[in-house]
Amino acid sequence: MPAVEIKPGVYWIGVNDRTTDLFEGLWPITKEGVSYNSYFVDDEKKVLIDLTKSFKVDEFLNQISQITDIARIDYIVINHMEPDHSGVLSTMRKIAPNVTLVGCKKTKDMLASFLGITENIRVIQDGETLPLGKRELQFFVTPFVHWPETIMTYELSDKILFSCDAFGGYGALRGAIFDDECTDFDFYERESLRYYVNIVAKYSAPVLKATDRLTDVPVDIIAPSHGLIWRKNPQIIVQLYKTWAGYAGGKTEPGVTLVYGSMYGNTEAMMNAVAQGISSVGVPVDIFDAARTHSSYILPSLWTKRGVMIGAPTYETKLFPPVAQILEMAVQKRVLNKKVAVFGSYGWSKGAEKHLEEIIAPLEWEMVDLFQFNGRPTQEDLKKGETFGVNFATLVKTE
Repeated sequence: MPAVEIKPGVYWIGVNDRTTDLFEGLWPITKEGVSYNSYFVDDEKKVLIDLTKSFKVDEFLNQISQITDIARIDYIVINHMEPDHSGVLSTMRKIAPNVTLVGCKKTKDMLASFLGITENIRVIQDGETLPLGKRELQFFVTPFVHWPETIMTYELSDKILFSCDAFGGYGALRGAIFDDECTDFDFYERESLRYYVNIVAKYSAPVLKATDRLTDVPVDIIAPSHGLIWRKNPQIIVQLYKTWAGYAGGKTEPGVTLVYGSMYGNTEAMMNAVAQGISSVGVPVDIFDAARTHSSYILPSLWTKRGVMIGAPTYETKLFPPVAQILEMAVQKRVLNKKVAVFGSYGWSKGAEKHLEEIIAPLEWEMVDLFQFNGRPTQEDLKKGETFGVNFATLVKTE
């Protein structure tokens, strides 16, 4: 994509990535892609805000060259040191050796440890400003949104917030970079939620602190490091982030995430009966086969829904491993305060329920019901499973 002018003298110069399979080496983006949004402010002092991954260096340099001589850049603002933001920094310093790097104290420390850079660094404090000529930048230190050195940059004249990872999302840009030009808003909202839960959710308290910090800052445009630029109504994404961050405290939606695994179809047969019972109460239910669905796609449902229904057989006296792995990731991401019910088959020995309780102990989930059956479910078992689903959904709905 060519460079896009956001406001006179302010440009998006990002790049799309449709070839990386795993974001952070972990989260699938093969189908969705991702954008690395970088920005250029053209004033008496010329400034880059955020960069891109190293393997996109040629495309990135071409974007900048459409607008200015790279060697004339005065400042590079480093909102975040993660390599999808700073990967081309060493190359940029070779082309513009006199450029000054701008970041907070922790950024300076990371520049030394990550890249061996110790010179031409300007350390900024929270609220500090940087005059560029006609324009002025202001910096807000927002630690753990989502690394400890993260900052946001604010352009005062046009009220543009370059928000780094906050308010961003997965999804390569499909020609349009602005929210009001987007033809598939649901896709970007869904991928913003998945990004939030995968990347940021563990730090929901700092997210709420950062949004509160910015309450009195007039923002007309939010320009994140990934995904759409929000200019028509930036408060949409701010409110979504507040809502998602609020879920960390347990104020979630009256729905059920049903995560199951099945070795030979016995637990799957019961899953269908349980799901029928949940649906009959009118409670939304998301169903995931843990062995065939990456946790990246399950976590958003776990994060937003009040109830968790686990269906898993006992496997060698333990919980079926793919289901256990999903729950372990939920622990990693601190998906707290859920109602949970469990069903599953067993052969010669039980044990899955004990293992599950051990895994979820740090999450303070309330175990409200358990239904196990030996071997293949009978018709009577399936009827019990449907009632099991009805009872759990009723509890979730009325909480």
